[in-house]
Amino acid sequence: MPKMKTHRGVAKRVKVTATGRLKRHKAFKSHILTKKRRNRKRKLRHPALVSRADERRLKRLLPGA
Repeated sequence: MPKMKTHRGVAKRVKVTATGRLKRHKAFKSHILTKKRRNRKRKLRHPALVSRADERRLKRLLPGA
């Protein structure tokens, strides 16, 4: 059987942490920022972990993870 290919779209959006969890960036920070409060925009800067429910699906797309 051939090797599984990495899903490049996921690989560009997600990084694997040292413990094996998946780290992602938060959405809603690219445009229309004038109506969003300063506090909300500051919280969107920090990365988040992928939820446990989605983690298994995404790891299947990243064979090296």
